Amino acid sequence: MTSVDVRTETEDPGPSGYAAARLRLLHQEARSGPPRRAALAELTDGWLGGLLAAGTADLAAPRGAALVAVGGYGRGELSPRSDLDLLLLHDGSAEPGALAALADRIWYPVWDLGLSLDHSVRTPAEARRTAADDLKVQLGLLDARHVAGDLGLTTALRTTILADWRNQAPQRLPELRALCDERAERQGELSHLLEPDLKEARGGLRDTTALRAVAASWLADAPREGLAEARRTLLDVRDALHLTTGRATDRLALQEQDQVAAELGLLDADTLLRQVYEAARTIAYAGDVTWREVSRVLRSRAARPRLRGLLGGGRTTAAERSPLAEGVVEQDGEVVLARAARPERDPVLPLRAAAAAAQAGLPLSLHAVRRLAATARPLPTPWPAEAREQLVTLLGAGRPTVQVWEALEAEGLITRFLPDWERVRCRPQRNAVHTWTVDRHLVETAVRASALTRRVGRPDLLLMAGLLHDIGKGWPGDHSVAGEIIARDVATRIGFEQGDAAVLARLVRHHLLLVETATRRDLDDPATVKTVAEAVGTRGTLELLHALTEADALATGPAAWSSWRGSLVADLVRRVDAVLAGNEPLEGAEPPTSAEQERLALEAFRTGGPVLSLRSRAEPDPDGPAEGLGVELLIALPERPGILAAAAGVLATHRLTVRTAELRVLELPAEVGGSVLLLDWRVAAEYGSLPQAARLRADLVRALDGSLDIAGRLAERDAAYPRRRGVLAPPPHVTVASAGSRRATVIEVRAQDAPGLLHRIGLALEAAGVRVRSAHVSTLGSNAVDAFYVTGADGGPLAEERAVEVARGVEGALRA
Repeated sequence: MTSVDVRTETEDPGPSGYAAARLRLLHQEARSGPPRRAALAELTDGWLGGLLAAGTADLAAPRGAALVAVGGYGRGELSPRSDLDLLLLHDGSAEPGALAALADRIWYPVWDLGLSLDHSVRTPAEARRTAADDLKVQLGLLDARHVAGDLGLTTALRTTILADWRNQAPQRLPELRALCDERAERQGELSHLLEPDLKEARGGLRDTTALRAVAASWLADAPREGLAEARRTLLDVRDALHLTTGRATDRLALQEQDQVAAELGLLDADTLLRQVYEAARTIAYAGDVTWREVSRVLRSRAARPRLRGLLGGGRTTAAERSPLAEGVVEQDGEVVLARAARPERDPVLPLRAAAAAAQAGLPLSLHAVRRLAATARPLPTPWPAEAREQLVTLLGAGRPTVQVWEALEAEGLITRFLPDWERVRCRPQRNAVHTWTVDRHLVETAVRASALTRRVGRPDLLLMAGLLHDIGKGWPGDHSVAGEIIARDVATRIGFEQGDAAVLARLVRHHLLLVETATRRDLDDPATVKTVAEAVGTRGTLELLHALTEADALATGPAAWSSWRGSLVADLVRRVDAVLAGNEPLEGAEPPTSAEQERLALEAFRTGGPVLSLRSRAEPDPDGPAEGLGVELLIALPERPGILAAAAGVLATHRLTVRTAELRVLELPAEVGGSVLLLDWRVAAEYGSLPQAARLRADLVRALDGSLDIAGRLAERDAAYPRRRGVLAPPPHVTVASAGSRRATVIEVRAQDAPGLLHRIGLALEAAGVRVRSAHVSTLGSNAVDAFYVTGADGGPLAEERAVEVARGVEGALRA
């Protein structure tokens, strides 16, 4: 927009004229992105300049004054709901009253329009002192831009602030880096968050401002390739967010993402997040490279006086270069290529350099990665043995693998090695359990697997399975099925033998088998163990699958693994291993009964009523706080209909969250005769303290005799404490597990976890007229995945049609 255009749109210099012109500008579909932000800044400049001119027209008003835009407004990057960061700069000659009156004539019209304003009134000397004391003020002034008034004042201030910044850079840049690190720790990584803060998170707009400040210091500069486009992407998304919400927000909430995507003309929210993640990675990587260079320069400056003293005169010494691998050396804390290296003749060099860097715990230099990307020859198919070995070495280096992998990915080398990687790169995972995007989760799984390689006979297959286990998530359908095909193809392409490729494909196909079976199936049912054994095939594959299961869960997030979950998987592995070794599982074997469980069962049988034991764990589970914490609740009572629904309902009314639940029939000793139902719960209070066992027992008795209105209590609580608006959860899904058991029918329920969910499932099963033989309840993030082993009145599995009818009935009850 030209200045003529601005005057045309703001013929009315008052607030109403500016507001109308601003509204027209924001709703011009043909104008968006940088042109609209620049036009909005220019429009605002014209209006504010008019306010300053009107204020200084009064003879009593100060003449030596200027209006200065700072921060984002200073850069000319006004989003629709951006704050106006303004400095009223004056030469100190005006009377305080006149200066205050001038400020009011500028600030109040801004406030009257409902615009956010960050303002200050200072002389150049005051601005300089404030900047010296406050780094954030100094950063804002680095982007100072003249709006109106005395141009000489603004120019002198900019010159002074920039000179101060360059003189103080050795002291201020470490302070700036500490601010960036603290903010990243607090806000997380923009490239992986489901509801990211576009400004504050690592890789966000604040980081680009910090990189501009580093460049202004003349000590170092950020890699420019892609950085401006990444910044533009985040600003465009923020513009769309402001327009769709009507609020000055930087947080891209889940419920806003579809609207923002539509505003930007994108296919859907996943496409939007992927663009945001790609931009954030570009910015974060540029930050890593830049801060390493800043550290190198500051170290060099600190060492230079000492070297001059030691060497005498002005002689310097070349940086020491230490060999790491063929064609790869360490220099000044980074991995670089040797002078004799020839990437154009050595196709394995990129992987060799990456493996050497990760093993040494050092970053790959930007220059080295770019040279490799520009000149290295493609690897032949299949890969030579050295290339495959170097990839495995890179994956096995542990935590340093991540930064090296990110460097390779930033220059496109990963997708050159593994073309299938493109489909999972920056792909979001809309599941609260997952911490990372799909691609980063795969790398994190390999990192976790590197700590488990001593447990397996083929660590190379374990590491590759960790890298590939979710590779099918870039394709439609079941990602395990799609991933099996991709893994086999990748393994063959990179030179694994046919048998090893088959093992990798099987690991990818069944990477969820152990944890899903252990937490959702009856391990005492021989059919369960035999089914797993048939799927796994060999003891060596089982060993690998066990380690992969743990690595995958640990790399998923804190809610995905715990010592309890690990013990269930280990128990299943022991049973399957015995079958694969040629030993048949014992038909009908019962799990061991503790002394306390037996005591409660006998007392329940004797009294004819429920008996409860509420026992706190001695200490937190260090491996997984979500399921390790809480209280163990044992309930024993004679078998009768409605127990599961009643017990679950009582827990829900007392605001107890069920982490896990096991239900089974305990046969009493022959001399006693009879059976008792035993429920073993792991519960935690939503907030406040846990109720006493006596209160729970009293309410359970009332629930069983029908005098406690559980549904009414839960409805009253929901009415008093409505749930916050959020993303609409997918509907519940209830299925009959095929080949789940020969002794019972397995009904599997997947639903959004909510108070009273287990109570409603219990009511639905009771209404269906089936007997719950055992239940295996688990909560994974916001999702409940529960399996119920049910039988008919005859004690046997349900007929196929009847089982489907029961599943449909439960699903219908949950959807109602």
